[in-house]
Amino acid sequence: MLKTRFTELVGVEHPIVQGGMQWVGRAELVAAVANAGALGLITALTQPTPEDLTKEIARCRSLTDKPFGVNLTILPSIKPPPYAEYRQAIIESGIKIVETAGNKPQEHVTEFKKHGVIVLHKCTSVRHALSAERMGVDAISIDGFECAGHPGEDDTPGLILIPAAADKVKIPMIASGGFADGRGLIAALALGAEGINMGTRFMCTKESPIHQLVKERIVANDERETELIFRTMRNTSRVAKNAISTQVVAMEKAGAKFEDVRELVAGARGKMVYASGDADEGIWSAGQVQGLIHDIPTCAELVSRIMREAEAIIQTRLEGMMSGARRQAAE
Repeated sequence: MLKTRFTELVGVEHPIVQGGMQWVGRAELVAAVANAGALGLITALTQPTPEDLTKEIARCRSLTDKPFGVNLTILPSIKPPPYAEYRQAIIESGIKIVETAGNKPQEHVTEFKKHGVIVLHKCTSVRHALSAERMGVDAISIDGFECAGHPGEDDTPGLILIPAAADKVKIPMIASGGFADGRGLIAALALGAEGINMGTRFMCTKESPIHQLVKERIVANDERETELIFRTMRNTSRVAKNAISTQVVAMEKAGAKFEDVRELVAGARGKMVYASGDADEGIWSAGQVQGLIHDIPTCAELVSRIMREAEAIIQTRLEGMMSGARRQAAE
């Protein structure tokens, strides 16, 4: 068992988080992650209304007695969702761990903290992490450029971003983007993080509520099978490479604006990918970590394997290197 400041903070057995994922972070996946000893997060905005979120939280509680949390992502929108109502549903449901992401979460952080909620904020840069720390969040999730979804606009990969953040951030920090196995967990800990966040890897588990054909597509894909859309709009998003994403990138290069690609990237089309299994139906998020995903285990199998791999790396490979160095020094 690996005990870190993060596992102590949120009360889980293993330093592994299943981050918020639109259309994916539902009760069946979150409960399976929690029962495996990691931290699962329901995605609030996957639920059509705050009332539906309350029901989803209750459904998750019927499936696990372990700690779990909720993700609330705040993004610019022509017609914003009722964030305050979703926040109130989270508080009234007695949730004690929330992952915030997106723009200017101070209002939400302040209100959550009033009710004793532990707040984990997702960032893509050191400066944003320090800003969130000043806002009063309890922990940071730092996203490297490899991640699925929004990697920010600095293009800083995790190998640089994680230690750069660890040098300055005082509160516990977990690393996100490119993690799938015990090697990644040990690397993140060595770089100064207190655990890892995995999205794409948890999409590809038996309990993940997406179509089997999409999971098989993730297994078949390698690390090159992603595209960066919305680059020209300064709202970069890493998605799985498919017919739609390739078309959007080509249109952007030709000068297209958001209005020109709106129908292609509509969330409803992405949702249909997960429901129908047609990976070319719309845009869907996936990270470069696809190149490290080779099977579709249960969440329990995945978490257990990661922890076994991590402990073996410490106890055999690294300890063996230290022992060898000591032997050489003695000679």
